[in-house]
Amino acid sequence: MLRLERLSGDKLNQYIPELAELRIRVFRDFPYLYDGDLTYEEKYLKTYIEAPDSVIVLAFDGEHVVGASTGIPLKYETDEVKAPFIAAGYDIDKIFYCGESVLLSQYRGQGAGVTFFDEREAHAHEVGGFKYSCFCGVQRPEDHPQRPADYQPLDNFWRKRGYEKHPELNTTFSWKEVGETIESPKPMTFWMKKI
Repeated sequence: MLRLERLSGDKLNQYIPELAELRIRVFRDFPYLYDGDLTYEEKYLKTYIEAPDSVIVLAFDGEHVVGASTGIPLKYETDEVKAPFIAAGYDIDKIFYCGESVLLSQYRGQGAGVTFFDEREAHAHEVGGFKYSCFCGVQRPEDHPQRPADYQPLDNFWRKRGYEKHPELNTTFSWKEVGETIESPKPMTFWMKKI
């Protein structure tokens, strides 16, 4: 039975090594194919501990972290995340950014994904002042050579949570993909809802 907990600030420090390994493990699969680095991951996760009003929702099996979901006010995100919204005329102070959700495959289908969104949006409401919630996803072609035959995109799941795809809001993130020797840019598209 999964137990989910919403945490902020210093309480999260003890979980950084587990979270870093979890992100690397989950994002290695399609569609991200991320060839991760623990040092980078630990630095990245510190952002969600140190930034004001950020949150991480953890999923536990006993005492082990098996899933996590991050959120942060958009104004504290990197330039490549903020730029599309600034260019489109949005007030980035009014947007809460849902970083990512990762969950080990054997725990999927038990409601954690829904709770991850609910908890992050509840946190944004409690902080107050946000008009929108958003996140982004990598765009991979239908004929990508590493796309599994049974791969199901999460678009319908996200629409059921009330999010709409905004192709006009896009950016690129760079990471080293499995099989690559250096980082390469990957196209990302944002999804958004009013909260």
